[in-house]
Amino acid sequence: MSPLRQALADYLAVRRALGHKLVRAQKLLTQCITYLEDRGEDHLTIETAMAWATLPSSAHPSWQSFRLSIVRRFAVYFHSIVPATQVPPVGLIPGRSRRATPYLYSDKEIAALIAMTVTLSTPHRQATYRTLIGLLAVTGMRVGEAISLDHHDFDGRNGVITIRNGKFGKSRELPLHPSTVAALNGYLSRSDRPRLRPSTAALLVSPAGTRLHYSNVRSTFHKLTCRAGLTPRSAECRPRLHDLRHGFAVNTILDGYRDGSDSGSRMAVLSTYLGHVDPGLTYWYLSAAPELLKLAADRFERHLGGRA
Repeated sequence: MSPLRQALADYLAVRRALGHKLVRAQKLLTQCITYLEDRGEDHLTIETAMAWATLPSSAHPSWQSFRLSIVRRFAVYFHSIVPATQVPPVGLIPGRSRRATPYLYSDKEIAALIAMTVTLSTPHRQATYRTLIGLLAVTGMRVGEAISLDHHDFDGRNGVITIRNGKFGKSRELPLHPSTVAALNGYLSRSDRPRLRPSTAALLVSPAGTRLHYSNVRSTFHKLTCRAGLTPRSAECRPRLHDLRHGFAVNTILDGYRDGSDSGSRMAVLSTYLGHVDPGLTYWYLSAAPELLKLAADRFERHLGGRA
């Protein structure tokens, strides 16, 4: 193993020990090191980092800036090993990172997505995506958490799913509605469930009996959105898998406002349920739905009671 690749392995190990998953970072940094090796270089320079980060030249500046930021973090670490390593300055490629506008699915749109699973190749694959979409919609778990679930993580008797080693290594238990428990039991008891590979204990499985891969899930979901007739609402608001999580969070908060319950306590429970390490991350969902903002404003108006 070359010194560069060994340094990358050590860097990833250190940061993962701190709770970072770094799936995308590992992929990008591996590509960057291959680029360095192809140029016959054994350490990083600002010139080379810029040349790699701006590939392809047609990419959006925000993406190029993100690529450079990934390399910069690694360069800071590698500089302590190879002092000749140059660390790219912050802001070398201007790029404002913007969160995508959440696509908040209506109940009708979720039903349409689930209905379109009948267009998939096999009955079991259809059942797998029906179950996955439904599970994401009613629990708000992350996609990666859903496809990482093992069979024993589902406790049908007590109606609980356990998320193990979620983001930042945290685990949590999610109580389920009886209808969700029934749907999962039905999925697991199907007679056409593929025989699992010896190394797989996955809850949701592919037709080959293996764990679902995120890239395949994302591609299939995109096909289902097209077949269901879901189109972007703007350049920044497109139907995404992750938006099922946004929808769950927003609907939970909306229900709290509508029934007059204490929004603060509900937000705290929701933050725990979603697996957020910082409740402030949950409050970001307040800005995702105009209806939610209106209900919050109406409650504030009532609280003021005409004193303003």
